[in-house]
Amino acid sequence: MVGSLSVILSFTACAPYQPLPSARSLPVTPAAAVAPVPEVVAAEAPEAVVPGALDATAVDRGAERSHGDSSLVVASDADVAVADTLPVPVLAIDAYADHARVGHFVGVFSGTARVRIQERLSRGTRYDAMIRSRLRAGGIPEDFRFLALIESGFDPDAYSSSAAVGMWQFMPATARGVGLRVDWWMDERRDVVRSTDAAVRFLQQLQGQFGSLYLAAAAYNGGPGRVQRGLSRFAKELTRTKPDDRFFMLASTDAFAKETKDYVPQLIAAALIGRDPRAFGLVIDTQPAFVFDTVLVAPATALAGVGAACGVEARDIVALNGQFLRGMTPPDRDGVVVRVPQGCAGGFDDRLAALDDTVRSGVRTHEVVQGETLTGLAKQVGVTTTLVRQYNPKLTVLASGALRAGTTVLLPTPATLAAARTVREATAGASSSSSRYTVRRGDTLSGIAQRHGTTVSRLKSLNGMRTDKLVAGKTIRVR
Repeated sequence: MVGSLSVILSFTACAPYQPLPSARSLPVTPAAAVAPVPEVVAAEAPEAVVPGALDATAVDRGAERSHGDSSLVVASDADVAVADTLPVPVLAIDAYADHARVGHFVGVFSGTARVRIQERLSRGTRYDAMIRSRLRAGGIPEDFRFLALIESGFDPDAYSSSAAVGMWQFMPATARGVGLRVDWWMDERRDVVRSTDAAVRFLQQLQGQFGSLYLAAAAYNGGPGRVQRGLSRFAKELTRTKPDDRFFMLASTDAFAKETKDYVPQLIAAALIGRDPRAFGLVIDTQPAFVFDTVLVAPATALAGVGAACGVEARDIVALNGQFLRGMTPPDRDGVVVRVPQGCAGGFDDRLAALDDTVRSGVRTHEVVQGETLTGLAKQVGVTTTLVRQYNPKLTVLASGALRAGTTVLLPTPATLAAARTVREATAGASSSSSRYTVRRGDTLSGIAQRHGTTVSRLKSLNGMRTDKLVAGKTIRVR
């Protein structure tokens, strides 16, 4: 396991505490006493299109587009510049520095887990400026950057057993609820900038709902429903309690699970150490900052082609764009922002347009002829039938096994497949609609149900199954 689970599990050898779950699977449920938080729904993706001759258009360096989603607040360079002139919100950690649980985790983080924490804080220096600026622009204290330390150790590819992914460990439903795209083509939970913006938005919602950043952190971990039930249950006892003190009061009851009770003390301990690591005996190695230019490219553009236009390897583009899972930009979204090394944006359009189409495009198109089968086509291009289906989620196979004549099929190029990422989350086997899942070897119904937020009985009902037996390669309905 990776992410927060790997950090906390390493502590259990020195103290008998339960590991923290890194997934938030519950949507925001506004409290009765506050105005409801508007539900944020990711924009529907348009129909897939065959890659054409759309010229890429460079956009301002460092400015992130919202990929057609106007509901997600995204901090541009201008936003950050303005935020830098405003007072910085401060998390009141000093008031709780003497709390017993905070002291325990300070001892753990600076003691037996010191090497691990050093490694993770060092990794975090790569993203520190970006995270700070976006927290500040969203009115969230910069100390909340250490939430990413607790969640994932600042690892953009962190993955939990509950299918929470990324630096901020979003579950798929929660990620989509704050405007991130999560499907077979893209997983913006792995996009360090977009996911940071989403985490800020989620924390803004939770702070507005509960009136306390500590309760917001508890809800981020345990779910807003649990926090709201605790507040309602102990409303009388909390009448004269300050908002931030309410977390610690509720943590002294059975309102929260063990892991949520320890979550805020861990955040405070991490902030105490992270503000001044040397005071606690930690030596942090500073990593190169996460800096980039951005360009706008056509659907189905190969990441290898973007690299060629910048004079770098495909892996250099992949390193800046963890959200692209399939070695190319999605074929169903017109105009996709791609990060490139600094200095590449100028003249990028012309250099990309000058490339041969076999380099620039992530796929080649094939028009099905009468009698052609999926198996035959897959063998012809040297890939599996499953892969052809995955790059063409709406492909129709007739009862005879033949493909419908005249159908246009997208076939990934070798360079595209080489730049594709190996991912473990539930979306890896799902179509872009995320309503179906292709069974993989070793899958179980209970595991699939957990990853898709459903139950075994529901899966069996959806698929007319009488037993729990699964067949690798078979596609089943998950919702």
